[in-house]
Amino acid sequence: MTRVAAIDCGTNSIRLLVADVDPETGELVDLDRRMTIVRLGQGVDRTGRLAPEALARTFAACREYAALIKEHGAERLRFVATSASRDAENRDEFVRGVLDILGVEPEVISGDQEAEFSFTGATRELSGQNQGGAERPSIEGGGGRRAGDLAKPFLVVDIGGGSTEFVVGDEHVRAARSVDVGCVRMTERHLVHEGHVSDPPTEAETAAMRADIERALDLAEETVPLREAHTLVGLAGSVTTLSAIDQDLPEYDSAAIHHSRISYARVREITEWLLRSTHAERAAIPSMHPGRVDVIGAGALVLQSIMERVGAQEVVVSEHDILDGIAWSVA
Repeated sequence: MTRVAAIDCGTNSIRLLVADVDPETGELVDLDRRMTIVRLGQGVDRTGRLAPEALARTFAACREYAALIKEHGAERLRFVATSASRDAENRDEFVRGVLDILGVEPEVISGDQEAEFSFTGATRELSGQNQGGAERPSIEGGGGRRAGDLAKPFLVVDIGGGSTEFVVGDEHVRAARSVDVGCVRMTERHLVHEGHVSDPPTEAETAAMRADIERALDLAEETVPLREAHTLVGLAGSVTTLSAIDQDLPEYDSAAIHHSRISYARVREITEWLLRSTHAERAAIPSMHPGRVDVIGAGALVLQSIMERVGAQEVVVSEHDILDGIAWSVA
């Protein structure tokens, strides 16, 4: 076993995984997995720059993670940064700050690299390459080769704050594409006016978001055969939060969410409610992280639109994602 640390810094959150990994068997044992909402991508779509207050929040989380990595005695660390830091003019300031705190330079990876890590992290268990983890669910595949109880090929969708990654593959990636549609970017682009978020969105605002998402799906489909997949796997906070809402969990419960399934009918029902609800109503959901209250409606609409485009009757939810892929790459 090799003890490694992986950090994924996205548009909305920064996440840490410290794990023992056996590179021969693919077994990964969590020691510490946590997430902090820092909203690094605050305003990036409009200004093209990382805001000083967003950098300050991110660096504070990095200092907390540095202490945890030292406490666990991780032998190796890899820090990966995604959409917001790719887009920012002043990303050098971000790189210097992370290097000073953690002693490693963040790798500002491409969308294709992000997709590869997400696919590996999400499907390694589902492909039967890892004997640990949660019990594999059964799902109607509609043909195709089987992987345990799941039909291949997989379509993995990672709905982030600034971008969404689409990956189709079996054991390995066949095709991948990252598009600039995410819960934070859609919210800021269509629902924020003079510093205030529409509460709830108007029909015209929702329609504008939907049109943006559909254009992004057209772009993704130029590269990725979305409709060829037999199993849809959903990653990241928007999808896991929808699972928690679907299950009516009294609090966020990673074990209950991992490998749960949500039907298309429920995704549509929850999305419609989120887009009609007020900030206070969404904040009252027991499993809702405070940092997702204003962006969850946009994230849910992205998932609903994807399911409609590919004709998916359900989505398999995975708590294992880009973090796990990064950890395996380190080992």
